[in-house]
Amino acid sequence: MHNAVLKLLFVIIDWNKLKVVSKVFEQERIRFHFVSKGKGTASSEILDVLGIGSSEKAVILCLEQDGIAPFLIQEVRKKLGAHSTGAGIAFTVPLSGINNLIFKLFKEADTLTKPETAEAQKGNTREGDKVGTQIRNDLIISIINQGYSDEFMTVAREAGATGGTVINARGLDHRKTVKFFGVSVQDEKEIIIMLTSRDRKVPIMQAVSQAYGITTEAEGLVFSLPVDKVMGLNVNVD
Repeated sequence: MHNAVLKLLFVIIDWNKLKVVSKVFEQERIRFHFVSKGKGTASSEILDVLGIGSSEKAVILCLEQDGIAPFLIQEVRKKLGAHSTGAGIAFTVPLSGINNLIFKLFKEADTLTKPETAEAQKGNTREGDKVGTQIRNDLIISIINQGYSDEFMTVAREAGATGGTVINARGLDHRKTVKFFGVSVQDEKEIIIMLTSRDRKVPIMQAVSQAYGITTEAEGLVFSLPVDKVMGLNVNVD
């Protein structure tokens, strides 16, 4: 029996199409979604497939019920219409836990169709669904010092990556130099997210970690998350 659970939905779309997604989320009364501006790094030959080429991108994070994600993407496709070619991609990431009050907010609004899943864990957090063998894709997240993203992506592509999205980030304001595993941490960072098939994950992570890992000038932190559903924003593409 399928249990409804909350998932983190990622949507990566051309910045000039952000209003389409925002309008759909507003109409469907989506409670939590956040937007960051990023830069696509995909090679030109896959631009029309994934929509993550070298241009400004909107990276949208949304917390919602797993079963609602495909519906939201379907509505986005309808709004995009003929302009959906190369628009972008969406995918969901399972949650390992969630604040109990947030979970109750969804439950009380009858968002979750199976309230009994809320009993999975006691205390202030709730367990998400367990990651199983159905996972075919992973999200590689790398946090590196600013200025290394182009070289980083060259190494990643040589190891099998098709592209990624770069988000500029800044650390907290520190009075003293912060060190992580004994390495100084710069304030200015670049967060690189790459969606890849599971069989390519390890070679990519090994290559970028060796070239731009924590002991290099890039001081990169590299980790991955399981992706359980991938949806293209192109009309009739999954």
